[in-house]
Amino acid sequence: MNGRVFVNNSSLGLYPAIVFARERRRRQGWSKWLAMAWASLSVPRRFPSLSVCLEADGGGARVVTPFLFVGNNEYMVEGFRFGRRRSLDEGRIWVFVAPPPSSRWKAVRLTLRALFKRDRRDRDFKVFQTRELRVETTREQVRVALDGEIFRVPPPVRYRSRPLALRVRVPAGNG
Repeated sequence: MNGRVFVNNSSLGLYPAIVFARERRRRQGWSKWLAMAWASLSVPRRFPSLSVCLEADGGGARVVTPFLFVGNNEYMVEGFRFGRRRSLDEGRIWVFVAPPPSSRWKAVRLTLRALFKRDRRDRDFKVFQTRELRVETTREQVRVALDGEIFRVPPPVRYRSRPLALRVRVPAGNG
């Protein structure tokens, strides 16, 4: 993403805002879990959303979304198995775009369905795969989470896959 490497996932919108709010409370001396609970309840109440233009594989679309999730290869989104992947070397990034909630209750229902029911991404999210993604917004800077770490970057936010780029060394006797 814009020259930074991530292994698992990246997101824009709601998640980076929640982590940013959590860390602000942690610096004030709050415990991690209390700060996370407060941030998880307070940030969505403001209905934060992003208006972005997505460009991938020669096509583009303008969307308004509370969050955009980019996974390194295909993510399974099914109950508590969220984040599992069949492969890490496909050379594709998977993009999940959440619909803008029309109410707080709709946002809560979407979250509960994602946690407790079968994979519903084709109905609840716009999902596509690509090798490269460009995210444009009119904001001067946007918060982006990369593997849980928050960065502020100027748009456009560019993602690309680097297939087979991660080299792992296994100590002798562990294979």
